[in-house]
Amino acid sequence: MKKLFTLLCVAGMAASAFAASDKATLDHRLEASRLIINEIMATPDQGIPNGIMKQATCVAVVPGLKKGAFIFGGQYGQGVVTCRTGHGWSAPAFIRMAGGSFGLQIGGQETDLVLVAVNERGMQDLLKSQFKIGADASAAAGPVGRNTQASTNLTLKSELLTYSRARGLFAGIDLDGTVVSQNADDTNEYFSAPHSFEDILQGNVLPPDSSKPFLRTVAKYFRESQQ
Repeated sequence: MKKLFTLLCVAGMAASAFAASDKATLDHRLEASRLIINEIMATPDQGIPNGIMKQATCVAVVPGLKKGAFIFGGQYGQGVVTCRTGHGWSAPAFIRMAGGSFGLQIGGQETDLVLVAVNERGMQDLLKSQFKIGADASAAAGPVGRNTQASTNLTLKSELLTYSRARGLFAGIDLDGTVVSQNADDTNEYFSAPHSFEDILQGNVLPPDSSKPFLRTVAKYFRESQQ
């Protein structure tokens, strides 16, 4: 009976985690993502190097990755991604990240994740319905600060650069084995209509007003990296 109760709890938590979010929750996720980018980039010696931002084709943010028992001790997070287009940064699309062992957290601590696609291959990864970091997409822990040489070397070898922030510390992190998947339910809820990730991230869908602060923040640091 105890085992059955545990399994029911696990199933209930998993179903809740994968249920579609409402519009207010999605707006909050966008605002949290904006704050994360702003706080990280506001400290140049500890942020994503300009050499990385200069080459960014897409930026994904997962605020507050959670550790829980509903995926047998794994981690789960929901985030948002925007990609660079010929006329600015695309409207946001929503993603999920799940992995068996990030090794990021202590106790109930939450961790913010940032993924930067640094070439066309990285952008194409994010257009897939699902991919595994390290297996389907080459990735590396991203450099922090002003290390331009490290930035150049890593972007030649990787499609994605990965970062984490926990307890105020921001650093590159190895996310091999982490699965990134499209969250079509949340994306459709946000736009009040179905749109493909390809249409959204290639700039064919107008961004809703509530997404513009997040997009302006990403665009700001991309522009500054070009100077």
